Amino acid sequence: MTEAGESFPKVDRMVHEPSRLAILTVLSACSSADFVFLQAATGLTKGNLFVQLTRLEEAGLVHVEKTVHCNKPRTKVELSTWGKRQLSDYWRTMKKIQAQAEIQPG
Repeated sequence: MTEAGESFPKVDRMVHEPSRLAILTVLSACSSADFVFLQAATGLTKGNLFVQLTRLEEAGLVHVEKTVHCNKPRTKVELSTWGKRQLSDYWRTMKKIQAQAEIQPG
């Protein structure tokens, strides 16, 4: 439990949203991923994945590169340096919350 005067850690809502957290977590395990792989790994629909990638890119958490190869569009996504830092901060915050939630022996 939180001690008197100890504030509850603030959670980054951009990272905390489940779809975006899934995308960031997948990207943290590889140097980059294409759209099809991210869709399979996260289970998101094409439309939802597109929307969440756009939000993450606008926030500077990912880099999205769109190319055409053999007349087929390809989308490659990688975690930005800022994204790596934010994801790391997010997991630290979750550990603080977990530690505060643990019952301390009386």
